[in-house]
Amino acid sequence: MTLWIVFACMTGTALCAVLWPLRRRDVAAAAQAGNDSAVYRDQLYEIERDLAAGSLGEGEAQAARIEVSRRLLAAEEAGARAPDAATSRQRGADDPRRSRRLSAAVAAIVLTFGAAGLYLVLGSPGLPGQPLAERLAKAHGAADSIEALFKRVEEHLAQHPEDGRGWELIAPVYMRLGRYADAVKARANALRLLGPTAQRQADLGEAMVAAGNGVVTVQAKEAFDAATGLDPSNVSARFYEGLAAEQDGGREEAARIWRALLADAPEGAQWTGFVREALARLESSGAEQAPAASAPAPSSPSASAAPQSQDQMIRGMVERLAARLQQDGSDPDGWVRLVRSYMVLGERDKARAALADARRALQSDPDKLRRFEEGAKSLGIDG
Repeated sequence: MTLWIVFACMTGTALCAVLWPLRRRDVAAAAQAGNDSAVYRDQLYEIERDLAAGSLGEGEAQAARIEVSRRLLAAEEAGARAPDAATSRQRGADDPRRSRRLSAAVAAIVLTFGAAGLYLVLGSPGLPGQPLAERLAKAHGAADSIEALFKRVEEHLAQHPEDGRGWELIAPVYMRLGRYADAVKARANALRLLGPTAQRQADLGEAMVAAGNGVVTVQAKEAFDAATGLDPSNVSARFYEGLAAEQDGGREEAARIWRALLADAPEGAQWTGFVREALARLESSGAEQAPAASAPAPSSPSASAAPQSQDQMIRGMVERLAARLQQDGSDPDGWVRLVRSYMVLGERDKARAALADARRALQSDPDKLRRFEEGAKSLGIDG
């Protein structure tokens, strides 16, 4: 009902705007209200008054009476002929007024019924009202949220798994959302479908490192080696190769790789600060330092030079892995990564506790327990 009231007010406003110019009156006809005969009679009265007052002589008064009387007679003769002329003028004045009234009537009809007809044809008068909550949700983009968009992309890739470009586009989003296992799958598919390049190999290795809680696994090292084989100047791959050397105990080799990376850096490259930080940590003596495993490697000259604290990042990833294994301890490879992460952090007591937790969680599955024992044996931890 409110909508129709609004429409009626809008239509009335439009009609006023159209009809106002048509409401002009003929002011010239109104200005002709004077009567010539009455004027001349007043002049005769003034002559008699002046004669009685002595301001006008008899001869002058007589001459004035003759002239005014002549004009009075002429005016009355003209008045006798006026009805015909007035009728003609009235007809002439009526024509434009009649035309204006007709135009106003047509405009009112066209505007009112034309607007209503257009709304009934093009509008949606039967559309029910939409609740405020739904309108606010749409205004804030709930219908096009990341989850909804992601679901559509994933559905597309499920139906078209050979769309390499789709896998390549979705992989970095998986990385930002922390879905590292999905990122590994997406980048592996992109590499397989679109062909190997240095950057695709480096991206795959980076996803594997993230999925491994900052540890450069054998598969990730193979991807980085393939990247440097295709492009020896690839920054990301060279950085992670230095990190792999550090995690394998080759501190001198890691320092050599990172120094060479800095020597080849273009002038003004922002990622050099990150590499210098890793090199300074490596070269520092004394206290144990957490490796830069979980921090993202500089993938391009424009990469950020101010990453989060490396120790905080790796510890956060290790804590998330530990929490996941506490909920579902059936992943032997996950337990191996957790024990290895504690070893890298220098927390051997937590590594032994994780070793015991893994054996308890996997004791009902001999095959998984065997896989875990084989992986833990290479870590060199007792208990």
